[in-house]
Amino acid sequence: MSYEEREPIEATVAELKPRMRNVTISFKVTNIGEEREIESRKDGSSHRVCDITVGDASGIVQVPLWDEAIDNIEEGTTYNLTNGYTGLFQGNLRLNVGRYGKLEVAEEAIEEVNMSVDMSAEEHEDDRPRRNYSGGGGYSNRGSSRSYGGRNGSYGGGRDRRGGYSGGGNNRRSRY
Repeated sequence: MSYEEREPIEATVAELKPRMRNVTISFKVTNIGEEREIESRKDGSSHRVCDITVGDASGIVQVPLWDEAIDNIEEGTTYNLTNGYTGLFQGNLRLNVGRYGKLEVAEEAIEEVNMSVDMSAEEHEDDRPRRNYSGGGGYSNRGSSRSYGGRNGSYGGGRDRRGGYSGGGNNRRSRY
């Protein structure tokens, strides 16, 4: 099943949870944050990003907007988002338009926004396995304790039980 063939999920802001896909939602833009420039880690290109606060009668949530999408949004206007998705940024919920999402001005305006329920303020646990891109994190079978890249079954490099540094595939001692 392709990304576009998934059954749409119609939701209110308060019903949003991490890792939802193909979300259809209506919201009113209550605040447009400061625009900032960032550099892509992928290719070094420069991009504009801006966090906006949106909401409905059930609550509010943060939405990051990129580049030209920032220019097409207006505070106080109600929009329909189709094929959006949710994710976590630093443990906080975000609603994303994404590459396949579509943002359009809604025919019916949202009058009341519940500002007291902030879905982005609540910290969520990210229960996905962590990937380690720093070169550490080798599997160690030395001694009686087995761990992946550190002690107590943690991910990533770190001190092994003998006080040395673990990392790489052979759990050799190194300074960094």
